[in-house]
Amino acid sequence: MRARLVLVVGYDGAELLDIACVTSSLAMANLIGAQPAYRVILATPGGRAIRCDSGLSLAAQATLERHTEPVDTLIVSGGLGHLAAAAGPVLVGHVRRIARTARRVASVCTGATVLAEAGLLDGRRATTHWRFAEEFARSYPAVEVDPEPIYIRSGDVATSGGVTSALDLTLSFIEEDHGMTLARGVALGTVTYLQRSGEQAQQSMFLSRCSTDDLVVRRVRNHVAGHLADDLSAPALAALAGVSERHLSRLFGAHLGRTPAQFVRRARTEAAAHLLTSTDLPVAAVARRCGFHTGESLRQAFLLEYGMPPSRYRNVSAQENRNPDGSVSSSPA
Repeated sequence: MRARLVLVVGYDGAELLDIACVTSSLAMANLIGAQPAYRVILATPGGRAIRCDSGLSLAAQATLERHTEPVDTLIVSGGLGHLAAAAGPVLVGHVRRIARTARRVASVCTGATVLAEAGLLDGRRATTHWRFAEEFARSYPAVEVDPEPIYIRSGDVATSGGVTSALDLTLSFIEEDHGMTLARGVALGTVTYLQRSGEQAQQSMFLSRCSTDDLVVRRVRNHVAGHLADDLSAPALAALAGVSERHLSRLFGAHLGRTPAQFVRRARTEAAAHLLTSTDLPVAAVARRCGFHTGESLRQAFLLEYGMPPSRYRNVSAQENRNPDGSVSSSPA
């Protein structure tokens, strides 16, 4: 049985974890019995060793320009060198060439810049590391950029968010190729507690990337996190902060990029998601505990944030946390 050839494209300034999350996961899949197995090759421009942005060097196994063997999966790594890589017509041209015959194409993190430069993301929804998403969207207006999800599959092209999201994307490839049991085995072997769904956000609301020193915003955020079942309407929050509703909305927009109502809905939904996956509480009880007046309002929030109703979210999470032998993994302390 012919091995599935996975060509990982590296370049100077690539992120080592972007590469290792892919290669180590596929090696683990081979170790526990993937058939056909994966054959992973790191290809670089000129076949030269690359200096990763951490300062470590990696030896290449193939010259990108000379690679003509059929590829099952083409994966472009990300890293701080992504802009220079995307500005290189040789690298971009050969990525485009190889992608034409690959069964699927993917990028990790800022590797999406190379795919976009090659025209492979035009008209597609795609993601990248949240820190670079705005710049990416400005540079490639033909791409529908969504900075939230861990990864996005758009036909035969996939893009993933920052760094370790490569692990989640690779696990999804393994599950697609070999089934859930083997993918769960890889997750266990790499000590990955739970394979996250692609639509899960790259960052928690409670560890928001939009950090701020504004005392009013911080006070309101802390109150929301500890009082999800309370009245968190705009008037109530404005009164708590001692400012007008309009001023509070301006502050949230400037510092968090969303309205107070949007922040509250997202915080409540994330808390509900945690309860659904960590407790046996009925959905109605979860809704009440997290401040949703009805199960239907919780359902609508989940459809908006996760693309599925709460009951399905719980079932999917339970399946993803099931060990290959059928037992269920315990939650970490």
